[in-house]
Amino acid sequence: MKTSKNKSCGQTMSYIDGNLLPGEQVVYRTRLHWLLFATPVLFTVIVLLPFAWLLTQKTWSQNYTWIPLALALLILIATYIKRQSSDFAVTNKRVMMKVGVFSTRSIELVLNKVEAIAVNQSLMGRIFGYGDIVVTGSGGTKEAFSHIQGPLAFRRAVQSVTDVHSSPETAAPATGRIE
Repeated sequence: MKTSKNKSCGQTMSYIDGNLLPGEQVVYRTRLHWLLFATPVLFTVIVLLPFAWLLTQKTWSQNYTWIPLALALLILIATYIKRQSSDFAVTNKRVMMKVGVFSTRSIELVLNKVEAIAVNQSLMGRIFGYGDIVVTGSGGTKEAFSHIQGPLAFRRAVQSVTDVHSSPETAAPATGRIE
């Protein structure tokens, strides 16, 4: 993984920005949905906070009160890192997806090799704007990614850029952000 620095901000570039080809432009970008935090927050509220409260009572030693709170903080930080390290983008040349920090999984498909993008959304996913995508490449290879923010917009972005490349009268690449 490249550790290039963004010259204007001094921040580390994302996987997508660090792996763009010459002349390649990002058309649409998304990441994992913020609802990813729901399970860790519920676990903290339902299990860890009552446990910490019990420890503050005289029934157990107060020296260990920090343990459930530290565990809750650790779970929330791990979820934050998971969300921040996920990157999904459509460019004028490829579909790029990357998840993971220590053990990463990245997929890059050239636009003319993308056969289909399936979107699966539950009722909650439709309400909150997240879902699962399955990208089918040529040869039938399928890559699934869960809890993507804006999966329908992601699919529309791929379709719009693919349409631009497939129509012979349009030679200029698509630019801008598709919402």
